[in-house]
Amino acid sequence: MEIRVSKTVMVPMRDGVELGTDVFRTEAEDARPTVLLRLPYDKEMSVASSDVGKYLTAGYVVVVQDTRGRFTSGGVFNPFFDERADGEDTLRWIAEQSWSDGQVVMAGASYFGATQWMLAAGDAPALKAIAANITSDSYYEGWTYQGGAFELGFILTWTVGNLALAAAGRAIAEGTLGPEAFGALVSATDNIHELFKHTPISDIEVLSKIAPYYADWVAHPTDDEFWKSTAPRERYEQVSIPTLNIGGWYDLFLNGTLKNYVGMKTRGGSEAARKPRLVIGPWAHGVSGSDYPWRSFGLMANGMVLDTTGMQIRFYDRHVRGIQNGLDDEPPVKLFVMGANVWRDEADWPLPDTKFTPYYLHSGGNANSSAGDGSLSTEAPGEQRADVYLYDPHHPVPTVGGQTFLPGLTMGANSGPRDRSELETRADVLCFSTPVLEHDTEVTGPVSLILHVTSSAVDTDFTGALVDVFPDGRAVILTEGILRARYRNSVEQAELMEPGQVYELTIDLWATANVFAAGHRIRLEVSSSNFPRFDRNSNTGGVIADESAADFVPAVNRILHDPLHPSRLVLPIIDR
Repeated sequence: MEIRVSKTVMVPMRDGVELGTDVFRTEAEDARPTVLLRLPYDKEMSVASSDVGKYLTAGYVVVVQDTRGRFTSGGVFNPFFDERADGEDTLRWIAEQSWSDGQVVMAGASYFGATQWMLAAGDAPALKAIAANITSDSYYEGWTYQGGAFELGFILTWTVGNLALAAAGRAIAEGTLGPEAFGALVSATDNIHELFKHTPISDIEVLSKIAPYYADWVAHPTDDEFWKSTAPRERYEQVSIPTLNIGGWYDLFLNGTLKNYVGMKTRGGSEAARKPRLVIGPWAHGVSGSDYPWRSFGLMANGMVLDTTGMQIRFYDRHVRGIQNGLDDEPPVKLFVMGANVWRDEADWPLPDTKFTPYYLHSGGNANSSAGDGSLSTEAPGEQRADVYLYDPHHPVPTVGGQTFLPGLTMGANSGPRDRSELETRADVLCFSTPVLEHDTEVTGPVSLILHVTSSAVDTDFTGALVDVFPDGRAVILTEGILRARYRNSVEQAELMEPGQVYELTIDLWATANVFAAGHRIRLEVSSSNFPRFDRNSNTGGVIADESAADFVPAVNRILHDPLHPSRLVLPIIDR
């Protein structure tokens, strides 16, 4: 197959800025539908990973474009805010080309996926379908913040390592970045674990010139109009095209992927839009393999074996070419169930036969660490002592696995199903476990944690993690969440607490699909920090991003579990 490549075609935008664009097509002269990928990570680097050859073989033209302000494209990069307009202009340009039949689909993961969702709700008649992988429904919740806490680890890793460093060469050439500033940026990249500890987090000088958008993100700690203006979830009614959503149980955008599916099914702007598809594997961000150092899911869990690109092509063929390939007759949801290590087709998400079951927290007041007396059961609590621990932001609970994105992500070095047994020796980690299970227990669906709490502080964080405890003592994380107490009622407005007053908090622990095998135990961890995945709450009630470590104060936090305060973990039990 002969491939024709037009390199760095400069495509004009409505404001005169031109974006560098590559066009890949075969020797065929007939007009064909186009697969568009838009990215800020260099179109030259992306070709191998974007399965261009598979798309070409399937009969599509492929267009890969550097987003505004990145690499070969003109303008200034401001993540998210220019993607809708630039995408619309790019689609119009594609539709006018002789090799185009006027139909465009989009593909790609993470930020590629963000460019798809923002364009899906725009003025883009040529766009016929999107296949968005591992991406979110909002660039506030589940991207930059979660439960009101700043996604420090991801944002700094992404901004310093993926965005700012790549832009430095261009800035040097333009004379806007000197050698000293460039050296500081390289040093920050090489020592990013030290950068995580820097306070105030709003004052990271190395990003001021090369990534000014970071300051905007930190300056908007609530879900205000700044964030809503770009959030896909605000515009589902404006999306009329079919959508394929692919995600991972350990992906940092898992919750957004699931919400995009549910949002389109309930609020999509057409009958076709209200029939989305969903695929979730046991993957982390940038890791689609099936073997982690702490848990293996078998060969069939591997994304390459599953062939997610082939799934996308089949999806495009049905909705762009009208090919009756049987897709309409298949269930819309495909999930990998960990523990059972099988793929399973389902009628919907959450699963229609889900039994949301409360597992109540119990203890004699000594649930501190896995060696304590914390337990979980479906029996409501009687009169019990509260559990107490000290949260000191100078000594936070470290991030160990889960849906995170830290250095070493391509090796799964920090994300995924890591063993947390050492973490559970800390006195500021409360552990509540079921007895050893006599039968396999499947937990598939959204997981939530309802805590009745008091604190000595006017604001603090509460975290929860669902863990699968193996017979050999491994405590392997499945999913987790966090809530900054000032946002207990809404992430749109902060409300400080009154020290000593009891509050009921609901923490979203996102979702999982796991069979807890007979001989295992279900465990809940409760604490107040998860660093550096999230920034540390200073406990002062002030503007956390502007505070230094010298401002931090400890907080004495209590978890109540008695008849008036039935703290509980709500699990989606599947009993078939």
